[in-house]
Parts: sequence; C-alpha cells; structure tokens
Amino acid sequence: MNCRVVVEAAVPVYDVETPDEAVRIAISKTGEMLNPDLNYVEINMGERHCPHCGEGIDPAFLAADESLVALELEMTVFNVEREEHASRIARKEIGQRLENIPLEVLEVEVVEEEEIEDETEDDGSVAVDDESSDGTGDDDDEVLPEFEDLIE
Repeated sequence: MNCRVVVEAAVPVYDVETPDEAVRIAISKTGEMLNPDLNYVEINMGERHCPHCGEGIDPAFLAADESLVALELEMTVFNVEREEHASRIARKEIGQRLENIPLEVLEVEVVEEEEIEDETEDDGSVAVDDESSDGTGDDDDEVLPEFEDLIE
C-alpha cells in the first residue's frame, strides 16, 4: 500500500517585516534543509484558522521581527502495511532533516498506484508501460550494442 502523508511544520524565521516575507523565507529555508535528499517533498503554505470564528488567517505569526510559519510538507510513502506506518516513516524522514522544528502529521491518504504513475508523468519523468514490453529485453530499438560487437 502507498500513502500520501501531509505533515505540518512550525518553521521559525528571523529578521522579517511582513507575513509574506516570512512565508517566502520559510519555504526557501525548508527547501534548503530538505534538498537534495528529500527533493520529492512538496512544500506548501499551511492553512490556519481562527479558533473562535473559524476564519482563515495568515500562516505566519509575526512578533518583534520574528515569525513562526506554518508549512505543510507532503510526500508519498511506498510499500507500507498501515497508515500509521506511513506517518511514522514520513515524520522520521522529514524530521531528520528539519532539526529543532516541530512536526505534526495532519493527513494520511491511501493512494492508488495509477494516481502515482499519472503524477510522475506530469513531473516529466517517464512512466513504464507494462504492455509495450514483454520483459525479455529483446526490443528492436536496442540502445546499447552487444558485448561481442564492442570487442571486435
């Protein structure tokens, strides 16, 4: 089973003047910490709501030129047995790179393999079509020459 896991991160940002600036810096800072090891993690602004009225508020809390920004980090975890296992893996992988940043799992969604293949095609990577090849490797369009041809 494959699962898409969304983790909320509280990223501190210093020397900022506006919430928009804080969000941009937090996304950049988080991207630097995750790359290149976890370049497949999507970074989005978190959605915050007022606890009293339910109205949407900025993902950045700003005080004294410092900010705490809520970001949502999304990744797909492959070959897990349960949703709880997927959330532990995502939290561990992300948490190892984001030291001293609190994380909370917001959502775990089971993903069908067809959805994952569609996403990889949209990202520009090549999806393998099982029907186009019989798996023997005897295709007419060979890319590499045979070993004996290289020796001669």
